[in-house]
Amino acid sequence: MTITVGDKIPAATLTKVTSDGPDQITTNALFDGRTVALFAVPGAFTPTCSAKHLPGFVDKREELAAKGIDEIACISVNDPFVMGAWAKSANAEGITMLADGNADFAEAIGLTMDGSKFAMGKRSQRYTMLVEDGVVKQLHVEAPGEFKVSSAEYLLGEL
Repeated sequence: MTITVGDKIPAATLTKVTSDGPDQITTNALFDGRTVALFAVPGAFTPTCSAKHLPGFVDKREELAAKGIDEIACISVNDPFVMGAWAKSANAEGITMLADGNADFAEAIGLTMDGSKFAMGKRSQRYTMLVEDGVVKQLHVEAPGEFKVSSAEYLLGEL
């Protein structure tokens, strides 16, 4: 079942990319008592993700913070080393990079996709989620092959 507005984020453990290397973080630690803009991409270094999705949040991070966002986090079904390399190559300072290496979180919220056609296997759908104190307040899931409702600009317009 797909997560919806009003649902609590399920308990899960993700891998956070830090300057000291990978570090595990629970969804409770990430979301409880805070407002987080979480955006998911099908894959690090993929064309739309690298050219539009991540750069949009990098460019709009101060505007999002001014609207009450405590943290902006990017999640993908990649390993933490790939997410770290992608963050460096994109100058993604101020964006928390999260690895959902086995797609456990994507499965738990019902937002997986089959990327086998592109030799990517199981991945996360592209979406943006606004989470306040562990509860989904907004959820914008893209139609396959589109990039409209999950952008930083769209989220800013909805705040």
